[in-house]
Amino acid sequence: MLYIAPHISIPEHEIALTAVRAQGAGGQNVNKVSSAIHLRFDIHASTLPQDIQQRLLALQDQRITRDGIIVIKAQEFRHQEKNRTEALRRLKVLVQSVASPPKKRIATRPTRSSQQQRIENKTRRSAIKHMRGKVRE
Repeated sequence: MLYIAPHISIPEHEIALTAVRAQGAGGQNVNKVSSAIHLRFDIHASTLPQDIQQRLLALQDQRITRDGIIVIKAQEFRHQEKNRTEALRRLKVLVQSVASPPKKRIATRPTRSSQQQRIENKTRRSAIKHMRGKVRE
């Protein structure tokens, strides 16, 4: 069981971890390459709440395919077990990022002093731009 938040968890049978050989140029460390892990997680078939599934599907992330499958690759460690825990950690972070709904920002009007400061900065910048390229005498 992968615990994401106090009320969200993912059963282990929903997460598919496969050991793969990473593709790459010759001369790579064989131990490191042979311990690569691919994690596959189907969003549609998961027991995650519906709102979290929708937010995951709407998320613009290259690890999420169009049909709703998350593929996470971990291959930076020599040991398969470390790569496995790293892939699970990345999945946990990804789901945690959408688990809490985004906070809505309260629209505020700018204060008079901040508006005045903005106008002063604009005029100062435009005066400096205007002076560029002119020869001083």
